[in-house]
Amino acid sequence: MTHKVLVIGLGAGDLDQLPLGIYKILKQEKNLFLRTKEHPVVVELESEGFQFQSFDSVYEKHDQFSEVYEEITETLLAEAKTGPVTYAVPGHPLIAERTVQLLLERGKERNTEIEIGGGQSFLDAMFQALEIDPIEGFQLLDGTAMSRDLLLFNSHTIIGQVYDAFAASEVKLTLMEKLPDEYEVFIVTAAGSKDQVIKKVPLFELDREMELSNLTSVYVPPVQDEQVLYREFNKLRAIIAELRGPNGCPWDKKQTHLSLKKYLIEEAYELIEAINSEDIDHLVEELGDVLLQVLLHAQIGEDDGYFSIDDVIEGISAKMVRRHPHVFGDVTAESEEEVLKNWQEIKEQEKGAAAVKSLLEGTGKGLPNLLKAFELQKEAAKVGFDWKTAAPILDKVKEEIDELSDEIKEGGKQKDIELEYGDLLFALVNFARHYDLNPDEALFKANQKFMRRFAYIEKRASENGRPVSSYSLEQLDAFWDEAKKNGL
Repeated sequence: MTHKVLVIGLGAGDLDQLPLGIYKILKQEKNLFLRTKEHPVVVELESEGFQFQSFDSVYEKHDQFSEVYEEITETLLAEAKTGPVTYAVPGHPLIAERTVQLLLERGKERNTEIEIGGGQSFLDAMFQALEIDPIEGFQLLDGTAMSRDLLLFNSHTIIGQVYDAFAASEVKLTLMEKLPDEYEVFIVTAAGSKDQVIKKVPLFELDREMELSNLTSVYVPPVQDEQVLYREFNKLRAIIAELRGPNGCPWDKKQTHLSLKKYLIEEAYELIEAINSEDIDHLVEELGDVLLQVLLHAQIGEDDGYFSIDDVIEGISAKMVRRHPHVFGDVTAESEEEVLKNWQEIKEQEKGAAAVKSLLEGTGKGLPNLLKAFELQKEAAKVGFDWKTAAPILDKVKEEIDELSDEIKEGGKQKDIELEYGDLLFALVNFARHYDLNPDEALFKANQKFMRRFAYIEKRASENGRPVSSYSLEQLDAFWDEAKKNGL
């Protein structure tokens, strides 16, 4: 035997807006349940003596809406076993009604037919009240499950389910992550009815101006201010496309992947400098410069018809999910070592065994050679090709210094001296690795120290009104020692 639940909508306004067919069902139905009786139609029908049961008491029992919806759904399915049930909800049954979705999901499992009987959506009344055309771009969001990532500020946005001040506060805080505090939004209550109220308020006052009503929605007009849209990724993408477009910048239009290489390296190092200096404002700026390089390369790929930023994002998103099965799958990894081991195994599976001819092939690809040496040594160490302690590495450094010295004393060719010098650097990198030192970071700090002390030398020289070049090396060394004693 198939059971049945008929779901009808009470519309967004009063009795005058209620379809005749829905009105007849409400008048005739004896086994009628309402999600809530707090609705203009119910108030008017009560005066006509119609009978119903409401779930308002269920809202008072639970702290979470999910628990409320769960109990309503299970109650209706249980009631349907004893006979046909009619369930009336505000608005239209298929718009912003979680209980109806739960009924549709569970009806088949419980041998229960869920029939949607129609009703007027609150959206029609909202469009009319606000005098907006949704074809210009429109989105409907749930105020109880707001996320900044869902917001599209170049379209009309209506946020439903804003029942009370708490829900309004959550909506406000989410919007304020992207919009100015003073941005004007609209609170719309009982749209389309004789009790309709539209109130324009600055965003920061949204929760203070809310009324306790399940007929209240928030309307966010499309953003017209370009400065506000600068926070949106799609706006940045459009700017880069325009720079590369027919009427764009001559410099940007002529760039290629090859011509931009040096800028990417420069910006990466400037970002590292900002990180080392712990300057947050500088860090934000340099991250933007690195992102600019990524978007320029992606736009060139799109202009050439090969790929777009969407392909780039898809590729890295898929890779992150694949290589983190302990987060997105059912693999367990409790330690950093386990994570790195899993990462390497997955990486090797992706590349394929035949694709790699040597363990070191591809290691450190694209890195500056100082860092590439570090990565090559680290890979070789994974299979045991490494000293167990740092002591013999220091001996190796001394040996390389001697070999370099001998090559110079014997009048060796430039290329031979260069090779010996390279061996010395390689040995020094190995020494750094064993002491968990980053050679590039160490050299960066040495550079910074040299700059500070040399600036002190320049300052001391200028105090006497003489250029640095007029001092002897011994005098400059004395200034250097002063800087060292001063902690520079």
